[in-house]
Formats: sequence, C-alpha cells, structure tokens
Amino acid sequence: MKFVLASYGTRGDIEPCVAVGRELLHRGHEVHMAVPPDLVSFAEAAGPTAVPYGPDLQAVLDAHRNFWTHFFRNFWKVRETIELRREVVEPFLQCWKDIIATLTSLAEGADLLFTGVNFEDAAGNVAEYHDIPLATLHLFPLRANGQFVPFLPAPMSRSAMKAAEWIAWRNAKKVEGVQRGELALPKATSPSPWRLTARGCLEIQGYDDVCFPGLSAEWAQWSEQRPFVGALTMDLPGDADDEVAAWIAAGTPPIFFGFGSLPMASGAKTLAMIDSACAQLGERALVCAAGTDLNDVPRSDHVKVVGAMNYATAFPACRAVVHHGGLGTTAAGLRAGVPTVILSTDLDQTLWGRQVKQLKVGTARRFSETTEKTLVTDLRTVLDPQYVARAREVATRMTKAADSVLATADLVEKFAGLGRR
Repeated sequence: MKFVLASYGTRGDIEPCVAVGRELLHRGHEVHMAVPPDLVSFAEAAGPTAVPYGPDLQAVLDAHRNFWTHFFRNFWKVRETIELRREVVEPFLQCWKDIIATLTSLAEGADLLFTGVNFEDAAGNVAEYHDIPLATLHLFPLRANGQFVPFLPAPMSRSAMKAAEWIAWRNAKKVEGVQRGELALPKATSPSPWRLTARGCLEIQGYDDVCFPGLSAEWAQWSEQRPFVGALTMDLPGDADDEVAAWIAAGTPPIFFGFGSLPMASGAKTLAMIDSACAQLGERALVCAAGTDLNDVPRSDHVKVVGAMNYATAFPACRAVVHHGGLGTTAAGLRAGVPTVILSTDLDQTLWGRQVKQLKVGTARRFSETTEKTLVTDLRTVLDPQYVARAREVATRMTKAADSVLATADLVEKFAGLGRR
C-alpha cells in the first residue's frame, strides 16, 4: 500500500510521524513524507522519502516563542497579542497554496493520508478530494473534552472547546475557502475538527490514557476512532551516549536538564542558573543543549553539557528530569520512572506541566518565571520520596515506545485496508 505522512513543527512534532513511516516502510509499504524544509534530511535518514512542506521552520520559531511569552505575561494587552499572532501566522498564509499543492500531488494514488495536528484541516481537505482515508495524530487531547480546562466543570469545558473550534474556524474560514476552492470542493459549513470526526477519520491519541485520568471513559463512544497508543518516539542514539553513560557511572545520579530543539533566548544565563542551583543542592547536572549553542559557556565540574543524547537510556539513571514539556521528553521521563519539573514556553507544554502535577509525579511553572530560587524549590519538591515512588508506579502503566509504534502502524494498515471512505 501507499502511505503519505505529513507533519509540520519542530522535531518533537515530526519524530512521531517519522517513527510510524519507518515502521510502515519496514513492512514493505510505499511511504512518502511531507515535513518542514529544515527537517527533510532528518526524515530521510530514517528511510522514507520526504519533500519540503510549509515555510522554513526557523522563520517562525522566534515569532511563535514571542507570542506565547507575551500571551502568558500580558494576555490583556489585546492589540499587542493580535499583532504578535499575526507575525506567527503570516508565513503560513503566504504559502497555503503551496501546502495544498504539495499534499495533493503527494497523495495521488495513496491508500491513506496520515497527518499531524498542524495543517490538519489542509490534510482533511486533500483526503476528501482524493476520497481516501485520513488518520490524524494528536499529541494531547485536541477534540472537545472535559479535561482540558481544569477550572471549569466538565460540560462547560467541552462547550468552551467547541466554541473555540468555531471561533478558530470563523477566523480561518477565508483561508480554508481558498484551499477548498483550489480543490473544487463544496463550501464548508462547520469547523474542520467537526467534519473530520463526522467522516469517521482515525484520530490517534499519541500519548497514554494514564496521563489524562477519566478521558478514555469520557470518550468511550469514540474508543475505536480515538485509540490511545502512547508517545511515538524512535529513541535514536546520540553521538555522546557512551560519554554520558561513563560520566553518570563516575558519580552520583545526576539531574537532567534539557529544553528541546527551540533555541533558548539566553543559554548562558540558563546554564549559570542550573549550575548554581545544583551546587546549592549538592547535585550533578546533565545538560542536553540540543537547539542551543552552549559550547563556549563556562560551567563547573559538577555540570556536564552534551549536544544530543538518547533519553531512553540516560533517564533511568537520573534522579529527576527538568525540561520544556514537549511530549517526547515528558513521555521519556514518565517511562523512566523519575520525577519531572516542566518549565514550559508553549501552550501544549503548559498542559503537560499541569498533567505531571495532577499525576503527582512532578511540578511545573513557566520558564519565563523561573529563577535560581524557584528552581531549587522545585527540585527539592520532586526529589521527595513520595514523588519518586509515584513516578515509579506511573511508569509501570506507560506503554513501551516500541509497542506504541507497532500499534500505530497496525491501526493505519487496518484503516487503509478498509478502503476509500
């Protein structure tokens, strides 16, 4: 069969689709991918062929970070919020026709189109045009539910999410009208999420149901349409894995620090904060620089900095993990059974921070509000034996990474085999 997988975002958004694409390729299927121009080589290194999709990622990352930082600090400044949001959206508006053209061409003759959250509406329109099954991958509960807005009763939370979907669609209606016009599709009369669910699209939940207690019961009527598979990662080796293992073995278990592929605004300041906080606590720090250049930043002997590493092998040897709250890193920490501190910069990261607090396996706050004092306090909190014990217990209920990928590949194979719908 021919599968087309399209995803846009940082590596944390792309890796789940690449993991599934690689497994489908191993099963003998024809696999094509559409990913951000910056990540074509990453996708193709795993095996599937890939084409560029959407604007250069680096062009939108800074605007994205600036918007969410402003939103959480000054959400009442409506005019500035709208302007910053416009800076995020503008690059995408400029290439909507190219996005549709790329997907339309790639999906010609496909048995199934698989898409991430970003550009889900565009993929839905293309799948409708080709009359092929659509599978979507959600990295947090995207469809209306009673869990997403914790300070509201469940019915009000669901209503609020439905209202937000309607407002978002009304704001994007003109753009989607262009998309559907290019494909000669009928004019849409309701938000894309509503149409996709009504069409019976497969809405794969790429996280474990244990992370959102009560959600699987709430969605019981959609249990086959919204299966929980666990986080989809490839657990790729890093160049420094042997070096990291040797450093960990040479001393006491360290605390891990990492902030994803999005460069930090001030890496030197952050590293100094980590250095000082761990010195106060008598702890060692293992820092994964990832998207931030820390090569020339001074650090103490109790701090080890590497560019990239395999979280799955290192995390079980750590006392705790401190990170930005991306799903892949969060899942790696939960699977390893170690407590977590999430210092979020984005909306979905804030959501995952809230969930680790609810699960009592860690704590969270905004990265922009973090200081040396708060970091010390948060670390003392999660290093308490109660958090350690709870983290180990939750780990026993997490799906193994390899099983998540196999289950997802099984689902999309079966869904594609049902034929065009």
